[in-house]
Amino acid sequence: MISFNSARLQRLNHLPPSALTMHLLHHQVQDKPIENSQSAANGLCEAQDDNVAKGLESMVAHSETSHDVSHGIHMHGKTVFEVPWIQKMVPGIEKLAANYHIGNFVVVRKSGERIFESMPIYARIGMHLLFYGSARETILNYKSVGHLLQEQSVKQGAIYNSPESAKSIPSFVQTYALDMSELLEPDVTKYGSFNEFFFRKLKPDARPVENPENPRGICSAADCRLTVYPTVSLACKYWIKGDEFSLPNLLQVPENSPTAIEFDGASMAIFRLAPADYHRFHCPIDGVVGDSTNIPGQYYTVNPQAVNEPKFDVFTANIRSVLYLTHTLTGKRVAFVAIGALLVGSIVWTKGAEKGTEVKRGEELGYFAYGGSTVIALFPNGVVDFDEDLVKNSEEPIETLVQVGSSLGTTPA
Repeated sequence: MISFNSARLQRLNHLPPSALTMHLLHHQVQDKPIENSQSAANGLCEAQDDNVAKGLESMVAHSETSHDVSHGIHMHGKTVFEVPWIQKMVPGIEKLAANYHIGNFVVVRKSGERIFESMPIYARIGMHLLFYGSARETILNYKSVGHLLQEQSVKQGAIYNSPESAKSIPSFVQTYALDMSELLEPDVTKYGSFNEFFFRKLKPDARPVENPENPRGICSAADCRLTVYPTVSLACKYWIKGDEFSLPNLLQVPENSPTAIEFDGASMAIFRLAPADYHRFHCPIDGVVGDSTNIPGQYYTVNPQAVNEPKFDVFTANIRSVLYLTHTLTGKRVAFVAIGALLVGSIVWTKGAEKGTEVKRGEELGYFAYGGSTVIALFPNGVVDFDEDLVKNSEEPIETLVQVGSSLGTTPA
């Protein structure tokens, strides 16, 4: 996590949620405010769409020859001032970084502390192109913004699959202050590419399942920023603002299909993975692996500002893969939706590809190759009652920082 003005933030963390929210809404943070959707709409108004697109292209190309990720793909607001070429490529980016903290607060579940997480500049550029630029028009030599983001995502995946990319691993570890002691292979020289490190494995005991003796327990599927909603309508009220979102669209099934009816009124857990996270995802239930469906789509950013944007829904537009799991205790199906995002190379199922196989809570289902990404789990009525603290945070709304295996809720008796 990348925090700002630590002394000031420490004081803010002791404020009650409502006071903290008002502090930010009224832009009374001592050094500068948090960028919100209203300020974001004008944040890069000095830049032409073609220049912003060239900036994204340059960041991706830069990652092929430069191995300091903090001055390239993983550049954040505080490092913009150290990188003259991005300032030239994207007019206004320096002013944006000077005027705002670009990112959002999350709650650390274990401590209740509120910390600020900075948004990588590539995600902010992608958000501008999609929501505040000419998203439906031709840009540079691309058919559309979607075409641009898809091509650059595929290119970034290819760059980070190359042996040369392994040289970027040390700067990535340093940039995000990763805990190497929990890795199954902590020696970075043993990885053949950056992507091999990106979907690294952890030691078997690094993520124990909470309350494993309780057969009704349900756990987190990922190291992530989590929001949970007892119904989809509440998810749309507090978090997913895109007017194109619906469960049939997400699962890509007809509105009157048995599957749509089966998940009507389902509870929803949204697991957002940031670039620095452990990127393997795990089973939240005891169950059996069922059918899966791959759905083609785009590579838009899944940052909260994009998910909270009413103009467009990134979840139902992005590339995704849906795995159905049969819950052992209730016999009901759970839909596990792995969603790709900007600069994500691929979605790979491991045990999730073994149809008919029994899986236990916390067992690995698959992983994402390079990029930030999201998993959505849909639980039919009667499968889960979410933990109260997660529901409370989600209704604020603010994401909760959790790890694989931590309690998500329980199946009602």
